[in-house]
Amino acid sequence: MAGADLAGANISRCDFTKTNLTGAYLSRANLARSDLTRAELPKSNLSGADLSWADLSWANLSDANMGDANLYGATLYEANLLGANLSNANLGGVADLVRANLTGANLRRADLSNVHLLEAILAWANLSEAVLSSGSDLLMAANLGGADLSHANLAGADLGRATLLGANLSDSNLTGTNLTEAKLSMANLTRANLSGSNLSGADLSHANLAGADLTGANLHDADLSNTNLTGANLTNVVGANLTRAIME
Repeated sequence: MAGADLAGANISRCDFTKTNLTGAYLSRANLARSDLTRAELPKSNLSGADLSWADLSWANLSDANMGDANLYGATLYEANLLGANLSNANLGGVADLVRANLTGANLRRADLSNVHLLEAILAWANLSEAVLSSGSDLLMAANLGGADLSHANLAGADLGRATLLGANLSDSNLTGTNLTEAKLSMANLTRANLSGSNLSGADLSHANLAGADLTGANLHDADLSNTNLTGANLTNVVGANLTRAIME
């Protein structure tokens, strides 16, 4: 079925296990609750498709266009989404992206609330203006190195032990976020809202937090060597060792 034109088709609850749909045109297709386990979908067009509650575990979706797709409740366990376009996609409803490879994927403005992203690879992904707040409790140990999270809403998210080396978190909302032992070296956190966040044991060396709001943040054992805190709000910060930080 490689290259098949199924645009707008109603193929819900169908079994596409291990089916080769490389380059298929599935725009606006109804694939709700379909089984696409281990399906081959590289370079396919799934824009605006309904994939709610579909099973895409171990599917190959590299370079697929899934912009505006509905993936509410979908399972993408260990799926290959390398370079995929998921801009404006709805991934809410406890969608499963555990161990998924989203390297270089476009998730701009995507709704990732309540998404399981444990050990997912999001290196160099575009998550600008994405919603990952509170319900994104399974971002622990996720690899977000070099990712663009500017203006993202990560309020209350659990990013404990996450890798965010060189990530862009400028103007992001990290209110109450758990960043214990997170790797944030060389990250851009300018003007980020980190009020009430837990950064204990985090590596913030060489990170840029100029103009950031750290009101009430926990910085016990955080590495702040060569961290730029120029103009940052440090009101009621707990446990910070500022001896090696850049304050002006």
